[in-house]
Amino acid sequence: MDIIENKFYFLLTYGCQMNESDSERYAGQLESLGYRRTEDMDMADVVLLNTCCVRETAEGKILGKIGELKHVKQHNPNLIIAVTGCMAQEWQDRLFERAPHIDLVIGTHNIHKLIELIRERQANSGHYLEADMTVPAFHDLPTKRFQKFFAWVPIMNGCNKFCTYCIVPYVRGREVSRPIADIVREIEEIAKEGYKEITLLGQNVNSYGLDLKDGTDFSALLQAVDRIDGIERVRYMTSHPKDMTFAMIDAIADSKKVVNHMHLPIQSGSDELLKKMNRGYTVDQYMELVEYARKRIPDLVLTTDIIVGFPGETEEMFCQTLDLLKRVQYDMAYTFIYSPRTGTPAAKMDHQIPQEEKSRRLQRLMDVQNVYSLQLNQAMEHKEYEVIVEGPTKNDENHWFGRTTGNKMIIWEHDGSAAVGDTVKVAVDKGQTWVLKGHLIH
Repeated sequence: MDIIENKFYFLLTYGCQMNESDSERYAGQLESLGYRRTEDMDMADVVLLNTCCVRETAEGKILGKIGELKHVKQHNPNLIIAVTGCMAQEWQDRLFERAPHIDLVIGTHNIHKLIELIRERQANSGHYLEADMTVPAFHDLPTKRFQKFFAWVPIMNGCNKFCTYCIVPYVRGREVSRPIADIVREIEEIAKEGYKEITLLGQNVNSYGLDLKDGTDFSALLQAVDRIDGIERVRYMTSHPKDMTFAMIDAIADSKKVVNHMHLPIQSGSDELLKKMNRGYTVDQYMELVEYARKRIPDLVLTTDIIVGFPGETEEMFCQTLDLLKRVQYDMAYTFIYSPRTGTPAAKMDHQIPQEEKSRRLQRLMDVQNVYSLQLNQAMEHKEYEVIVEGPTKNDENHWFGRTTGNKMIIWEHDGSAAVGDTVKVAVDKGQTWVLKGHLIH
């Protein structure tokens, strides 16, 4: 491979952790070719936007950024602009129609095509599209990891659930699992490089292995990963209640390294709405999982996702969701206003909820949830926790932070004694709704 000198790339990632992981594989290919990363878009020879289309707001931001790039290209006609990821898969050549200054559009299964397409574009001007979802989702590619102590490890790609509001199955394809041996090999290499924490990634990790049809499942993967030396913490996301089993909860509880944080999206507290969403479980079935998880993992930190304003959501149905929050008392809930996605069944459903009402419901939901988030964080006061140091907060380089195994962020005044990646003990002084304040224990 010919190495290119004094060339730079600018990379912007939107959306989920899987996109973050994909971006590391795009960056790995560019750096293997000699490109270096820059934070200055005007300096770049390649600009890559790795995109998301889960919500309308994400698409709006991305289209705005693509519009900005037109002026950058006018100043640098040799600039190559690549749009990749889920929005690229959804829009395909419509992106060229919308923004002719784009050079490359690369879909979710075609990450490995980046260098080939850059070379084609350098040889001949024009538009280049690769969005074939029949090719394998995983390829052996160089990876440029952006974090110093934790690493993303994809274990599967795609989703077979077809929730009626969700575009992911249409842009990520069917579920495909990586063999356990490949995942273990990658994690062993990560551990040798000094990484302490990994996150196992999939659109639905609980259905890992089902497509392999050889008895492999998520429990077996967790047990294999738990045996790898050098890794201190194993996280996983995202779970789906339909495929979560007591056996998987047992594997998590019995593991030495899998963390006590479980993100288990409920989406609604109404059985009628869950059915319309095609979620595949009832509130009672979900509660059985929660109760068993709390029995097996006494210090469980439980978080969830909730959508408000789904088509047909009545006041009574919304109140059932509020009741569920009071019943479960999550550590945190990631709350979203329903966003219609073209091509999904929910976008065509009757009884769409007005935006003002959706916004009101979101606020009411957050008002209930914030009470429990604050109470649970205040209960952590005057206790000690191990965290891995992540570095300074965004707004103040004199205050550093780390996360507990339960994914709670603790902030302390930096005295120079801890370095990024160190595992340290911190005492919590004050619990707030979103974060905790504390001090290092020397």
